[in-house]
Amino acid sequence: MPLKICVAQLNYCVGDMPGNAQKIIDAARTAYQQGARLVLTPELAICGYAAEDLFLRPSFIQACDDAVNHVASVLAGLKGLTVVVGTPTHGNSGLGLRTKSVEVQQRHNAARVLREGRVIETYAKRELPNYQVFDERRYFTPGQGTCVFQAGEGADAFSIGLLICEDAWFEEPARLARQAGAELLVVINASPFHVGKGDEREQMMRTRVLATGLPLVYAHLVGGQDEIVFEGRSFALQADGALAGRAPSFKENIFVAQAERAQSAIKLVAITAPEQSNDADLWDALVLGVRDYLGKNGFPGAILGLSGGIDSAMVLAIAVDALGADKVRAVMMPSPYTADISCIDAREMAGRVKVRYDEISIVPEFDAFRMSLAGQFKGLAQDATEENIQARIRGVFLMALSNKLGSIVLTTGNKSELATGYCTLYGDMAGGFAVIKDLLKTTVFRLARWRNVNNPYGTCASPIPERIITRPPSAELRADQLDQDSLPPYEVLDAILERYMENDQSVEHIVAAGFERAVVEQVARLIRLNEYKRRQAPIGIRVTHRSFGKDWRYPITSKFPA
Repeated sequence: MPLKICVAQLNYCVGDMPGNAQKIIDAARTAYQQGARLVLTPELAICGYAAEDLFLRPSFIQACDDAVNHVASVLAGLKGLTVVVGTPTHGNSGLGLRTKSVEVQQRHNAARVLREGRVIETYAKRELPNYQVFDERRYFTPGQGTCVFQAGEGADAFSIGLLICEDAWFEEPARLARQAGAELLVVINASPFHVGKGDEREQMMRTRVLATGLPLVYAHLVGGQDEIVFEGRSFALQADGALAGRAPSFKENIFVAQAERAQSAIKLVAITAPEQSNDADLWDALVLGVRDYLGKNGFPGAILGLSGGIDSAMVLAIAVDALGADKVRAVMMPSPYTADISCIDAREMAGRVKVRYDEISIVPEFDAFRMSLAGQFKGLAQDATEENIQARIRGVFLMALSNKLGSIVLTTGNKSELATGYCTLYGDMAGGFAVIKDLLKTTVFRLARWRNVNNPYGTCASPIPERIITRPPSAELRADQLDQDSLPPYEVLDAILERYMENDQSVEHIVAAGFERAVVEQVARLIRLNEYKRRQAPIGIRVTHRSFGKDWRYPITSKFPA
């Protein structure tokens, strides 16, 4: 008799144990009615991923235990149903350490296997990642056991080997599960998105099934959590590594894979969602990141400064796709150096996406600042000081509107600017969420063209006026200013940033690859000098394997040259 396996690829919220438990209950009931007898939830589904230092609070772990017990109790009457729930747990015993008379207990990143009201197995994750955005060794103790349980009916039951995320990237946990009698592997996961990560996961799991000769079902989380996004894309692989099926990306989904015995082998049958391009994934990740950050934190809408340039245009298009035009507001704040075409392009884009649009001149405030500071600045040439004053006036206006209306300010700076400090503290960096802080400028241009050809959310075809994309970028903080007056061409700058910042290549290595030494040294110096700015920047959505966030932990004070 076949076994129908359901993956509850759902959007869980950190700390909402009652809400997450209800999602699991609802999914399990639906799956059971459809004939499923094994339900898989993602890693740490009961509490959401990642709860960070909440894991250190005993009351948090207790609330997770209570929620898991509630799930077990409510589903007790569903005869023959097995549910795997990702949850943090305390270990069975303490480590015997005491600090100020408080016992230090083990905690595990674990999974409870529930059946008919009881916890029949508990499995603790063996391999704890401590790289990129992961910090699991701060919170958890590695498990040492193996978990193989039965799912299905009587003599037709299947022996299921359970792994949690990183376990499946190593050979030993899967091998031990097979030795313990597993004939099918299930892996529950919370693996953050970056461009190309979905293919990496599938290839690694293909390596795992080929090594064990066992088919595999991969249950993955979907949703945004602060700076990270999970794209779903749960999948199933046959024992020979062939794709059996795949869930959609960036959407909640009840993904079903049916395990069938064919002679001595197990075959998986599932539906495969269409594969997306990297740019489609990138856009969906940004949209989901904005929607969940605002939605889960209760913001009624978003506000942003619309300059007529490419970066703010990109953020506006993302925000409208994420929230709808009625929840987004754009404000153009012209200065003495704002070109007429900037205002024209900003008005045109706001009209295309149908958001509320206002123009508030900052000329009176800028004149007042210069007048007030005239005595202090007497005899000194105009420089970046006056440029920054303009940016900071705009920041004050946007934050005032945010305070009055409750909407969050979305900042519009990109990764190239953040890397080199081509941004103003308390000016264009003022806000609550940095939507494109992990997009290099060249990626911004490419993605803008992609969005103008594609309309994935049905909000607006070609939202960004062509002139915004083709016009040379400028901060417009002084007469005839262009970005390239201060920075290398973005094609060169971004190529260096990818090597130096994202891949940790040295200056010498980059020069040897054909880049001009003076330019490479300039970029490396700017990155080092502007760490203090990045520490004060709002968080933003991580979409590459190395972002200026949890991936990047550099000292502000350092004499190391490169």
